[in-house]
Amino acid sequence: MQAKNLISDIIPYLRVSDSGEKALTWMEIFRISHLPIVDNNELLGIISDTDIYDLNSIKEPVINHNLSLLKPYVIENQHIYDVLNIVSNLKLTLVPVLSTEKKYLGSISMFSLLHEFGKISAIEQQGGIIVLEMLPHDYSLFDIAKIVEANDARILSSYIKTDMNKSTIEVTIKVNKSDLSSILRTFDRYNYNVKTIYGDDYQLDNLYHDRYEMFLNYINL
Repeated sequence: MQAKNLISDIIPYLRVSDSGEKALTWMEIFRISHLPIVDNNELLGIISDTDIYDLNSIKEPVINHNLSLLKPYVIENQHIYDVLNIVSNLKLTLVPVLSTEKKYLGSISMFSLLHEFGKISAIEQQGGIIVLEMLPHDYSLFDIAKIVEANDARILSSYIKTDMNKSTIEVTIKVNKSDLSSILRTFDRYNYNVKTIYGDDYQLDNLYHDRYEMFLNYINL
């Protein structure tokens, strides 16, 4: 999914002659906290509601003020992950999109970004979620997928979370089955550390019961 396909048709931009008051009105209407300032198709930067509240007079054109504006943007053919990275790092509610010639094309709102990301990450599809914890050198999506597919399921999406304070990584997979019991048994058999599970509660209760019974049988030997 490229940035140009995510551009919102309704998010406006500010002209240099527009006032801070007008900007705040638009922000309230479209439920965003940022707006791009554009002059002759050139992106001058983005202004936030905080910037506007700091102005001496919000009724004056924004260009009359000595503003230090951020100028984040993505090029039209950049991937949705690049857009997410900018939004996350700068805590933005929209991202301007420029053409390859650096002309302003429009903006991507947080709402449309999350909507599209939900599609590619299989959020809307039914299934279960498994979070595995492991050392980085033990990670192999191929091996994990083999275990899932051996239990008549498939991975819908996956991602890795790293923590600088820990030596391990978390691998989250979403599969197309809510009954995770057979998959979890196989992970257990191959000594995978299953950290968290989101699936069918009844099936998981049965799995935990089976493990408890196995443990009792073991200590009674």
